[in-house]
Amino acid sequence: MKRALIFGLIGCAGCIMLALNASGAGGPKPEPPPKATTIAELAERYDSSRCADCHEEIYDEWEESLHARSVLGSPRTAPTIITTIEKGLKLFPYSGVKSDDDITVEHLMLCAKCHLPQLDEATDDVAREIVATIRGWQQAYRDGDDDKAEELEETIESLNIGCMVCHNKIALIHKYADGYPQPDTVYGGQEGDHDDDEYSLMAEAPAIGESIFCGQCHGQGPNFELEHPSQCATAYGSYLFAYVAHGGSESCQECHMYKSELGHNMQSYRDDSMIEMALDVKVESQSLFWRKNKEEGVVPIGVIDVSMYNKSGHAIPDG
Repeated sequence: MKRALIFGLIGCAGCIMLALNASGAGGPKPEPPPKATTIAELAERYDSSRCADCHEEIYDEWEESLHARSVLGSPRTAPTIITTIEKGLKLFPYSGVKSDDDITVEHLMLCAKCHLPQLDEATDDVAREIVATIRGWQQAYRDGDDDKAEELEETIESLNIGCMVCHNKIALIHKYADGYPQPDTVYGGQEGDHDDDEYSLMAEAPAIGESIFCGQCHGQGPNFELEHPSQCATAYGSYLFAYVAHGGSESCQECHMYKSELGHNMQSYRDDSMIEMALDVKVESQSLFWRKNKEEGVVPIGVIDVSMYNKSGHAIPDG
């Protein structure tokens, strides 16, 4: 028991030293940017098209991913936000939400914590505009107004997990050790100057190639830091406790970016190559005749046996 305690303390000390020896290139906590007052203003602030000139291949990959339409989804996410409001917020006695006019950024962070983390840089009017836009898009489809539906869908798609969400806003995880992301810096695997008027520097983000980076959104379970915890993804928790704990060593990025050869077009169940990497499926079937009873006589039946083996590093399905 004493030996186990000693090893445990050594392990804790090792974790602390790793944090103290981190090599992030952040800095002091910057002043928060002015609040965006419209969807258009928030979308422009995180518009990834500025990156396409120099990083065309990566941009094209990203455009095919669900990160590029994180609020719209497949498009299941946007309707689910409305369901969260109608079947959750408006029914909770202490949420303060009786109508869409009562919705604030804090309320939408139930979903936006992962689907649109930059919403914390917007006013409550933007939160209400998002809800109104989704409702308008749904109504346009019901009315058969395809032009209006397409226009509103483009507005919803403009809110996404773009380049500067990952490579700036959430790039540095251990901020006390690595510093805070600086407003003029793109974070990745290189240091130096960056040919952009607004983001003029490059710096290293120690965790950007590690699974913990993805775990910020594809998490461990309930988001207990919120006023009302919610739970969607638990992929990172499953990865830690059912894969790494049993000797697994590959990161999220190794499978979803490199082995799959998808790069920034990170996919899961929508992509055939990812399905093949994740699952072994065996199907056996047979047909036979079964004597059911005297009245109905012999009945033809089929028996299908489907076996699925999970080869991935986390539970399936998950997000």
